[in-house]
Amino acid sequence: MIVELDKTTVRMKNPDHVRGIISSIKKDGINKLQVISDFDMTLSRFGWNGRRCPTSHNILDNSHVITEEGKKELKDLLQYYYPIEIDPNRTLEEKCPLMVEWWTRAHDLLSEQKILKRDIAQIVKESEVMLRDGFNEFFDQLHKNNVPVFIFSAGVGDILEEIIHQANVFHPNINVVSNYMDFDDYGILRGFKSPLIHTYNKNNSVLNDTEYFQQLSTKTSIILLGDSIGDLTMADGVTSVKNILKIGFLNDKVEEHRGKYLESYDIVLERDETLDVVNGILRYIFTET
Repeated sequence: MIVELDKTTVRMKNPDHVRGIISSIKKDGINKLQVISDFDMTLSRFGWNGRRCPTSHNILDNSHVITEEGKKELKDLLQYYYPIEIDPNRTLEEKCPLMVEWWTRAHDLLSEQKILKRDIAQIVKESEVMLRDGFNEFFDQLHKNNVPVFIFSAGVGDILEEIIHQANVFHPNINVVSNYMDFDDYGILRGFKSPLIHTYNKNNSVLNDTEYFQQLSTKTSIILLGDSIGDLTMADGVTSVKNILKIGFLNDKVEEHRGKYLESYDIVLERDETLDVVNGILRYIFTET
């Protein structure tokens, strides 16, 4: 049915269940479909040529506008909190306050750097960020078929929007909820707008009202894309869900996390830096029979 599902990077706990969901999404039609996706390490690459690619936060942290002292402090925060974020032995209740602590401290540090709004485009241009292979087809076919794309990110909204713009794929069907920078009248960063979005609160608790999802109340088929267990709650604001296909990118510590991901996601893509599988599924759904 979809040859991309035979890739060696693909794992499924229940292949028949997956095929059933895809068939049901196709049967219900593209006018019922929406895509809800994480951004960092989901739509953007985890690595390239043996090197880690930056997240939207990393792009800022490592840019020329941050002092050496600032870079060191941000790196120290990463080294302390990232192992907590991905620790399979800690509960969400333990992790959440620590993630708030990390994001708040990082945002405070960035706000001390007097970052200029006009520098954002150049910061992104100079970075090593890359979208996953196949991103053009992904964004273009969703735009062409008028499928809404909701990007729900714990990253930096200004940075990720600039990445998509520079890739020439920021189409009108895209809506982003993320951590946005708050600039003063002189275009100098003074803080971040609320609500604060971290890895484990990406749900309707941070969408003060679910107006976006209410507008899409007829979009009862969802393809959800994420790379962490926290991404699984991104569709919680959707009022009526008939079909949901959850696709997870397992980028790091694969053997350690495989079991949890297979329990949580319908399709798990292990160390796969492409959108091949997603594009194959979309092509199948969009092809008239």
